[in-house]
Amino acid sequence: MDPLPPEAVTRRYVIGRPEDVGGHPRYLELLHGNFTALPEERRGPFLRAMRDDARQISDAELEFMLQPGETIDWRARLTAAWLIGFDRRTRFRAVLGELLLTSELVYAGQGYCFALTRFGQPEDAAILAAYLDRYLPRTDRHYNQPDAMGGLLHLDYLLGTARAARFLGPDGPWSRSAFGGRDPMSRADRMALLCDIAEWIMTTD
Repeated sequence: MDPLPPEAVTRRYVIGRPEDVGGHPRYLELLHGNFTALPEERRGPFLRAMRDDARQISDAELEFMLQPGETIDWRARLTAAWLIGFDRRTRFRAVLGELLLTSELVYAGQGYCFALTRFGQPEDAAILAAYLDRYLPRTDRHYNQPDAMGGLLHLDYLLGTARAARFLGPDGPWSRSAFGGRDPMSRADRMALLCDIAEWIMTTD
């Protein structure tokens, strides 16, 4: 299938078709994983549309949605990352890792963390750990540290590793960060839920 013209990509994938998103833009349901709170009669069509679009969207269209520049904002990058994560397009790992570490747009990092966690490999855990090394000490930067920590903890569980351990503990980087009062395990549970939903819908026809 030929890629859509650039001006149509945002309308098709970021906003979504009204019959698939229940009248709300797709990116708003992806933000914070809001779609998990949708009633079943809306959640089912939303997830099926995500599955179909994740399979259908071309790499060129995803690259357009992720590109830097004034024409692309966090909504496009957030949506692209979710679609990449749903379909487990690991060839975008390096791009998502670079965007996460740069953290130049609000909210988009939620999608990067989800996709990297969904990929589920040691190299994804390494990217999340590198992000935490860079941004946990920055108490003036309230970015995607909870999502990255939740993803890293979930990957530790899946991979049988303990990469997150050095960030935790009574006097660890997490406790000294701007998010020290939050339970990191709650974010791990949330990331596990999001990945489970993606796995379920992508293996359901």
